[in-house]
Amino acid sequence: MKVVILGCGRVGARLARLLLNADHEVTMIDQNGESFRRLGSDFPREATVLGDGTDEDVLKRAGIEEADVFVAVTNGDNRNILAAQVAQHLFQVPRVMCRIYDPIRQETYNTMGLESICPTIVGAKLFHDALLNPVTRSSSVMHSLAQGRSVPMTPMDHTASRQP
Repeated sequence: MKVVILGCGRVGARLARLLLNADHEVTMIDQNGESFRRLGSDFPREATVLGDGTDEDVLKRAGIEEADVFVAVTNGDNRNILAAQVAQHLFQVPRVMCRIYDPIRQETYNTMGLESICPTIVGAKLFHDALLNPVTRSSSVMHSLAQGRSVPMTPMDHTASRQP
């Protein structure tokens, strides 16, 4: 799968590494060349593009025209939304996702068909569950993921993994 990621912050860089380690082709776009250090020295430098990810020429240099997926994870909702809409409508990328911090904006753009993740909602729900149901912290898949731990397998997962 060919993935173009806009935003080489902590989330973008980690996502790029996860995808690269799973043998996907990843291209990273960021306006700040120093951000590419987060990718590690073994990340292919030809897979990094310096520039504004809302600019059509920058997106083309990143290979947006051949991308299967575009993910916008900059720190700005407006930039993420604009870049995602450009990828979706102008370049017809099959799958487009973005991070939107503002829950009201996320709801609006979800109704327009933009796939997004809102860390504000996710974080609030995790804290809510941890405060009101402390057992959740040790047994919930979401809490395990949020803390960087392995996801606990359910009895169904054990059964499925033993079948041919």
